Parts: sequence; structure tokens; C-alpha cells
Amino acid sequence: MTMKSVAVWCASLFLVASSLAQTTGKAASPKKPGTKPALASKSLQELKTALEEEMRQRDTAMQAQIQELKDEIRKRDVSLEQAQAQIQQLQTTAAAAQAKADQMATQADQQQTAVSTLRTDVSDLKQDANNVATSLQDTQQALNNPVALHFKGITITPGGFLAAETAWHSHALAAGLNTPFNSVPLDGATDAHLSEFFGSGRQSRVSMLAEGRLGSAKLTGYVEADFLSAGITSNNNQSNSYSLRQRQVWGQAALDNGWSFTGGQMWSLVTETKKGVDNRTEALPMTIDPQYTVGFSWARQYGFRVAKSFGSKLWWAAAVENPQATLGGHLAPGQNNFVIGSQGSGSGLYNSTANYSFNPSPDVITKVVIEPGRGLGHYEVFGVLSDFRDRIFPCGGTISASNGVLPPPVPCGTGTIPNSSGAYNNSGLGKGVGANARITLAGKFDLGAHLFGGEGIGRYGTAGLPDVVARPDGVLVPVRNYQGLATAEWHSKKLDIYANVGAEYEARTAFTVGGKGAGYGSTLFDNSGCYTEAPPSATVINVDTPVSSTGTSTVGSGTVPNPGSGGTPLTPGFNPANPPNCTGDTRSVIEGTIGFWYRLYSGPRGKVQWGPQYSYIDRNTWSGIGGNFVGTGSLLSNPSATENLFLTSFRYYLP
Repeated sequence: MTMKSVAVWCASLFLVASSLAQTTGKAASPKKPGTKPALASKSLQELKTALEEEMRQRDTAMQAQIQELKDEIRKRDVSLEQAQAQIQQLQTTAAAAQAKADQMATQADQQQTAVSTLRTDVSDLKQDANNVATSLQDTQQALNNPVALHFKGITITPGGFLAAETAWHSHALAAGLNTPFNSVPLDGATDAHLSEFFGSGRQSRVSMLAEGRLGSAKLTGYVEADFLSAGITSNNNQSNSYSLRQRQVWGQAALDNGWSFTGGQMWSLVTETKKGVDNRTEALPMTIDPQYTVGFSWARQYGFRVAKSFGSKLWWAAAVENPQATLGGHLAPGQNNFVIGSQGSGSGLYNSTANYSFNPSPDVITKVVIEPGRGLGHYEVFGVLSDFRDRIFPCGGTISASNGVLPPPVPCGTGTIPNSSGAYNNSGLGKGVGANARITLAGKFDLGAHLFGGEGIGRYGTAGLPDVVARPDGVLVPVRNYQGLATAEWHSKKLDIYANVGAEYEARTAFTVGGKGAGYGSTLFDNSGCYTEAPPSATVINVDTPVSSTGTSTVGSGTVPNPGSGGTPLTPGFNPANPPNCTGDTRSVIEGTIGFWYRLYSGPRGKVQWGPQYSYIDRNTWSGIGGNFVGTGSLLSNPSATENLFLTSFRYYLP
């Protein structure tokens, strides 16, 4: 029995006892007449029954409550057992996880090795995929280019164009299509008073591209030539123009990892490109003039180039290229104390009428190219390093100070001078830095800017200004030079329009010896005759009349002097005079050019196009002594010359 039941029974007994006590107390009192003891006993029995019934009901209720509590306890026990089972399961899972973690920790090194191996395998798969893609592209290109020839796994593509071109010069240049910007004649020259028309097909070009694959490398060979050369003027100065003119002849191995190696005659690394540092993407001016435009920096010469592509946005390249020191300026009177090179050997492959410097080392060029993508353009930064050397003879070619050359600075021995005592080699560095920028707007407008400056870089400019001058003591001095070009081009399906503005500047590099000027651009040079026209040279020979022993030959009613056996034979009528007393060292050359190309046909059978070009050239010289009173009488001590060019071209390009 529970405590609640006991309490109920105790309460019942208390009530019963209370009732009995009251009954007993009443019984001790004198009985009143008429009292009935049976009724009292009956009331007690009813009360007892009622109490028992109440106790029974309460006990029943308590039993129900107890059962309910038992059920709740049983449910709680079941939930607790379930929770304990879950905890045990979680503990088992945690133990398994810990065991797995311990196992993975134990195998960490092995897994790292496996990951590295997997990465290598993935890289190899990517490379294989690139190889397959490249092969598919080559195949697609071959299918799309039916004119290409396929021979033993090599694709050979012929190219080039046939040209019919004309040039008109307001002042005669006697240079054909190529414009000699540094030789635009001053007014004192006969050439400046005659215009000139010229027509030619010599810029016609032939080319051949050969491509093939070898493992993880693409092999390329390229040959390009035209007919713009003359055997007696071929040289190494800029375009290495030997007949048949070899424009480009090079081979390349381009590896799939981004490295490439190119060797042969090619555009110099100085030349701007349109895509990375890739050959055959050079950003050439669109001019008809094969000398291009003033301010354009370039050369086509031997080179060996190493390049690396870092993805599709960054490239680096370095090259060693053929050097050639171009000597300019004016020597001191009587100066003959240095040797920089020689004319070509008659028994060799050089031109015997051209000068070649004895170069100690190749030019070294390096370049970085950035293409940010998203139409943000193409940008280049490059540098050039050259070594200029000569052999100096301190006791050679010296005369008295009264004639302008001071006595030699070192003892020249006791013998007769000049002599070779104390001869030595001397070197000087040429260097320059440059930058190119090009951006395309709206898919049609190309805007470009080019800057290049340094010392001893003149031959890399279109104007062909000199690299070095010689001091009176024979030491070579690189001349400071600046080159700049801005270009604008508009392209459509049928029409290309272009405009260029360029300039090149050569700094004054002058010396004074015995009160006389030497070097380049000296203020002591005589420019007094630059605007005074002279008659044709008197040193001529009539090719149709035998030369007499007296050195003259009869022409009509008079006689024309001739050089006899010791002069240079010239034909009358073909010897225009340059002005006397006119040094005229070029300070700057400026050119503005406009033109367009219109495609009459462009399709599977090739391309036919026609275009005109107009250029205006302004050549300015360094000021010197004297001047000319011209027109209003203004004194001109720094003479200048202008030139108007009008060129046309009709071309058929191979498909």
C-alpha cells in the first residue's frame, strides 16, 4: 500500500474515532425521555459505509494515477534506452571516423605523392590535348587552304604579290621607289629644281612558308624575297639588300611549353609586332614606299632569337643580331688616324664598293610584350646594346696645328711621321631603349605609338642617320638619336585608310681643332652656299667622242674639260651639282603620310587591290656659319629642304 493509501486510512480512522467520542460523550449524559439508541447506531453505520466508499474511490483514483506514472516511467525508460543506443551508435561511428582519420594521417605522404602524380598526369593529358587540337587546326587549315602543298607531313604555302607601282617626287632623288630621307636635296642642289616620275614592278615579292610538327614542337621555315636591290650598292646597313634581295630567310622551332627558337635573316626584334613576339606579325606601316615612313624603327638582318610565352598575355624575347656601325660626321683636316672597317673584299661575298665595319660582337636586343586582353591593346618595351670599335693610330695622319690638326698627344718615335707607333684598339658602347603601344577601337580603328631613343642607334631608324662619329683623336663617339612615330588606321571589308606622322632627330656631336670644326653639326661648319645653285660638274667625259691627249674632247663648237686618265669619268647631262660651301648635317627629318588601299577583289583566287600614298617630308639641318638672303632677305643659317611624294600601287596577291 502506498503512502497516499495509508494517509486515507488514517484520516478515515480519525473521523471514526471522532464520531465514537461524540457518541460516548452523549451516552454519559442523562437520557432524555423518548431517545432511540437504534437510530444512532444506524447513523454510525451509514457514516462508516460512506467513508469506506470514499476511501475506495480515492484508492481507485490513486491506483489510476500510479499506473499513469508507471506508464510515463516506462516510456521514459524506453526513450532513455533509445538515447543510450543512439549514443552508443554515435560513439561507434566516432571511433570508426577516428580510425579512418588515423589511417588517412598515416597515408598522408602516400596520398601527397599520388596527388603529385595525378597532377603530372593531368598536365600530360592537357599537353596531349593541345597537340591534338593543334594537329586538328593544322588539318583544318590544310583543308581550308587548298593551294597549300603537302609533302611528307610538311605543309608548303606559296605567297607574295605582283606589283605595278609609280612614284612622283617634287624634287628629284634618283632613288627609285625607296626614299632616301637623309638626302632630300637643299635648294642649292640641281636636283631640287627638277621633279621626277618613276614606274617599276621591282617591289613584286615571292615567299614560301613551310610548316610541320615533330613531337611537341612546331617547325616553321620562311623565305621571302623581292627585286629592290642593286649589285653595286648592296650592303649590311639595314635591310641587307643583296640581289636577289633576301628579305627574310629563317627557321623556327616552337615548343608547346611556350619556348621558341628562331634563326636566320628576319625582322629585328626592335621592330614592333602585333601578336606577342611572333615572326610574321610585324606591325609594318601600310605605305607603298618600301623604305616605310620616318620614325619607324626596324632592320632586316641576321638574328638568333629565343622567346618564351607565359600564357596569352606576357612574352619575353632576347636576340643577338648582325651589327653594322655607320660612320657619319666630318673628320678634322688631315685626319687619318683610325680604322673602323674596310671596303668589301673582291675575292669575298661583300660588295667591293661598299664600306663594312669590323664589328667586335653582335648587337644584343631584349623585349617584353604585354597584352592585357579584353581589347586593351598590345604594349612593348625593349632595349638595344651595341659595341663600336676601331683601331687608333696616335701618330697617323697628323699635320701641323696651323692646318687644323694639333700635334699627336704621345711621342711618335724618331722616324718620319705618320707611323703606327702606339696603335691600339678602342671600344665604345651604343645603347637605346624603346616602347611601342597599339590598341584597336570598335574593331576597325588601330592607333599606334612608337618611341625609341639612345646613343648609336641611328641605323635602326628609317631615315638612316649615322651611329657614330670620330673625334679628332680617332675615338668613336656614339651620336644621340631619337625616333618617334604615331599611326592611325581604319579597316573595313573593302577599304583600308592610314595616316602616319613620324620624326627622327640626330644630336649635334661636334669638336674643335685648331679653330676649325669637326664631327657632326658643328657651328663652325660652312652653310653659306646651301641655297646657291652651282652649274654641273666640269669633270666630265663625252662617251661619244674620243678623249684627246690634252684632256679635252670636242663637243659641238666648243670643248668640255675631262679628267684624262686620272679623274672619274662622268657623262655630260648626268652630273647634277651639289651646292658648294654647304655642310648641311641633318638635325631632324619629319614626315606626314596619308593613303588608302581599296580591294577590288578578295576571295579564293587571291586579292587585287589599288592604292595611292601622299607624303610630305621636311629635312632640317644644324646651323652653321653664314646664310643666304632669300626672298624677303631673312637670314637662314640652318638650311632646310622639303619633298612631296605621290606614289601609287596596283597589286595582285597570291591566294
